[in-house]
Parts: sequence; C-alpha cells; structure tokens
Amino acid sequence: MSNIGSYEDRYKSFDWKLSEQELEYGKNGQYNIGYYCSDRICEKGLGSKPALIWEGFTGEVKKYTYEDIRAYSNTTAKFLQDQGIKPGDRVCLFMDKIPELYICFLGILKMGGIAQPLFSAFGEESLITRLDDAKTKAVLTTRKHAGKVRRIRKDLPELATIIIVDADDKPLNAGEAAFAMEKLPRVEKFDIVKVEPETASVLHYTSGTTGKPKGAQHVHNSLVAQYITSKWVLDLKPEDIYWCTADPGWVTGTSYGIIGPWANGVTQVVLDAGFSAQNWYAFIERMKVTMWYSAPTAIRMLMKEGVEAVKKHNLSSLRHLCSVGEPLNAEAVIWSEKAFGKPFYDTFWQTETGAMMICNYPGMKVKPGSMGKPFPGITATVVNPKTFEPVDKPGTVGLIAFRPGWPSMMRAYWNNKETYDGKFKNGWYLSGDRSSIDADGYYWFVGRDDDVINTAGHLVGPFEIESALLEHPAVAESAAVGKPDPLNMEVVKAFIALKPGFEPSSDLEMDIMNFIRKKLSPLAMPQEIEFMASMPKTRSGKIMRRMLRAKEWGEEIGDISTLEND
Repeated sequence: MSNIGSYEDRYKSFDWKLSEQELEYGKNGQYNIGYYCSDRICEKGLGSKPALIWEGFTGEVKKYTYEDIRAYSNTTAKFLQDQGIKPGDRVCLFMDKIPELYICFLGILKMGGIAQPLFSAFGEESLITRLDDAKTKAVLTTRKHAGKVRRIRKDLPELATIIIVDADDKPLNAGEAAFAMEKLPRVEKFDIVKVEPETASVLHYTSGTTGKPKGAQHVHNSLVAQYITSKWVLDLKPEDIYWCTADPGWVTGTSYGIIGPWANGVTQVVLDAGFSAQNWYAFIERMKVTMWYSAPTAIRMLMKEGVEAVKKHNLSSLRHLCSVGEPLNAEAVIWSEKAFGKPFYDTFWQTETGAMMICNYPGMKVKPGSMGKPFPGITATVVNPKTFEPVDKPGTVGLIAFRPGWPSMMRAYWNNKETYDGKFKNGWYLSGDRSSIDADGYYWFVGRDDDVINTAGHLVGPFEIESALLEHPAVAESAAVGKPDPLNMEVVKAFIALKPGFEPSSDLEMDIMNFIRKKLSPLAMPQEIEFMASMPKTRSGKIMRRMLRAKEWGEEIGDISTLEND
C-alpha cells in the first residue's frame, strides 16, 4: 500500500497542517530544519539507525547513524560559531559528494546560517558570480577545490574564512581554517539556534539555462512541503534504502538528497563516483536500493547501454522509481518498464518552488510523457500568456502557474526584487514553462516559454519533437530549436547525438526524417538536422537550448557559467 493512498481523496481534503502535525512542527518553539533531520529522529528512538551509507570512487564505504549525523552536525555548528560566523551569514558548501557535504549542511542550519551549496565542478567564473552576489562569509571546501576559491578571494571582500575539511597537517594560508569533522571532540549538546518558519535557510542558484543565475532564497518552513512530498511521491517508508543521484549543489540534492529523506528517518545511500551504467547497477545491487530518484539525462544514458546491461545485475530490490530535472520522455518510461519491470514516475518542480509541484503518484495511472497532476495542497493551472487568466479548454497550451502560498516557495531572488516580482501576475506564480492539461487533469509539458518555436504563427514545443526523435533506434539525445525563416518566421531545427555504433550520414538523416514524419504534424517537422558529438548541458544535466538557438540566430549566448565543460 502506498503512503499517499487515494490521490483524489488526498487532493480534496488536504491541509498542510497534516504535515506539521506529523513533524510536530514548532514543538518547544523549534522550527530549525537541522533539528528535524537529526535530533528529532534520535528522540524518536532511531538514533542507532543508519542515516547515510557513503561509497567513494575507490570503493571505500563509510556508515553514519542518526546519532552520528546529530553529533557531527553539532560539531560543525559549534566550529562555525567559533569562527565568528553568525546567524544569517551565507556559508558556501563547495565539495564533492563526501559525507561532510551532507552533514555540514545541517550544521550550518543549526547555527542559524544560510547554506549556499555550489556544485564542485564549477570553475572560477561560476564561483565568483555566485559568491559575490551572495556576499558569502565562509566557504567549506576540500584541498582538491581550495585553489579555485583562493584564486578569486582577492575579489571577494566579504569572504572572511576558507575552511578546509581535509587539511590534515598541510599548511594553510591566512584567513583559512582546518576542520576535521570526525577527529574533533564530538559535540553531544548544542543549543540549536531558534529560528522562525520564515527565517532564511538555503540559497540555491538556478542553473542558468535562461540567463544569469539567480539566487532563490528558501526558508525553514520549506521542510513542511519537503517532508510530505518525500513521503507521498517518493513513497519513502521506514525500511527503505533510498538513493537520490542528484548532487546537493542543486536543489534536488538538498530538498530530496538531505532534507526529505532524513526528516522521514530513512536510510539513504550516496555514490561519489563518475557515471557509468555498470557502476550504477552494481551500486543498486550492492546496497539493495529500494527507492531510486534520478534524472532524464541519466536515464537516457542508461537507455544507450540497453536492457542487456540491466540483466547482468540483480535489481529486484527496486520497488519505486522517480525522475526529475527535465521532462521525462514517454520513450524513457516505456523503456524503464522493459528494463526494470516498473516505470519511472515523472516529477515536476523547480529551484524556485523548493519541492515537488506536479507529479505522478504510486497507485495513480501513469500516462507516459505526462507530468502527472498537482500535489495535494498545490493550486495549479495553465494560464494564457497575455491575459494570465486560466485557459478554459482541455489541450490548450499556456504557462504553468501556481497559486502562491505553499510552504517551500522561494521568498526572494537574492538582491533581485524586480525579477522576483516579475514572476507573479494576476495572483499566480508563473513557472516560465508551457504545458497543456488534458480532459483527465494530466499536465503535458511543451517547453520553456522562451524555448517555444513560433512557426507561421503556430507555437510548437520542443519536447514533442525531441520525444519523437528519441524513439528512433539511433538517437541518444536530441534538442529542437527555432531557426530564422523568411517565410514562416521560424522553422524547426533538430540537433542529434547518436548512440554508439551509429555514424552521421545523409542516409541516416533521411531515415530519421522518414521515421518522425509519421509521428509529428507538418509544422513540428524539423527542416534540418545537425549531428553533434554531445549536447551543451548545464552541470545539472539540462540541455542548454538557449546556446543552440543563439547560434542559429547569431545572438549573444549570454551567461554560460554552468556549462558542464566550461
């Protein structure tokens, strides 16, 4: 039996107070996320339960109980206080997926700081943009990445301390400190800073697919949504072994790679190693993963390897699979049923929303290619992009919009009130994504508002085209953009990366064109195909269509600080 039970019943009767009651939210005036993800679980008698099982790229394994998480996050919090860090200061986490990344995140929150996780593969340009904007006070990092921070420090007058978590006995520069989390005396008692539900907690920068990255500021009250969505959408249960493949440098890796699972008292596993189908399947088999939360980019890479790669492993422990990050193509859902005996359930949300918004739920019929339906407590619709009024006819494409007020909604863009205010029109938060809603209430993604192609006055979404292309046996990845056309304003151009064993040729291009002609309307048909070795992607795995479009239109590319190979 799934945790959510009947989706329809839950949606009709839901109140966020249910989540608050289950969490005992506000008990003794406590609203700090750090408490709810560690101390509270220990108080429930689960201190000896494994909270984190971590495996590094060398095969080294480390295990941490909830008692360990509680004490080590206390140790972190006290250390930061001793360094002069104060409540409200921004503290950046800039390291690989090592245990300190997950545990220190809670420590920052416990002492009242604002956690600012940044992806460890960022270069200096990406770093300085975000650290300067946030006026970051301290950076927690490792020797491997410290050089990048040191080289830009002169341009960051607000940066008071660089904290090296694996310094050992290596000499440090002025304004640096060594923090050996497990070697310092364990701090068993720490006065967790009493925050209000609206106190700032996490500052997450968007991945920059649509321009300069913006700092979405979240508050401790986000826990109320992150806890219950983890329980009902991810279907987390006490006995689960949970694996979220996202890096905490991105919002999925904190909302559902730290806060959600630990607030639910679940054991989670982390693999800090490069991607390969063999590594991932072996890890699932070894750890007996039951719930797996991944991304379409990764799923498409697994699809490249085929079902045979899956059959080499015993993955019978898996009971529920979910996906996030980009829309999940129907082909990926159908493939996962063949490969794993169960579909990936798509979930839609954003850095700005802080938690899942439109999802597929256990027990609810999955329509492959659909985003699903709004989470209970979320009022969603599709609005006309000019009037911002809800559309009244099923199948009409418009902007996905949400009624503000859910617990995990960002409260600001850091230092950017004008852009933040522009996200709200006519009483709705505008997501910037286009979708339609069918007669059954299911949402169907069309594309980012600025990715939609206007051909002869008809709006064509790239998602439909890309999904059709992915069904061709040679296509590994695809992207569709508008290209200038004197007659039609724009026509569709497709970019394709091929699976191993296929080579670009005019014959293959013709074969792909003939294949998708049966699937797409004449308006959506690509007029040109360009083969690429790989797609330009952000470091979180999203295809940067903006770059491809700018190339076609001869425009400035804009901010590319999150490009994965910058």
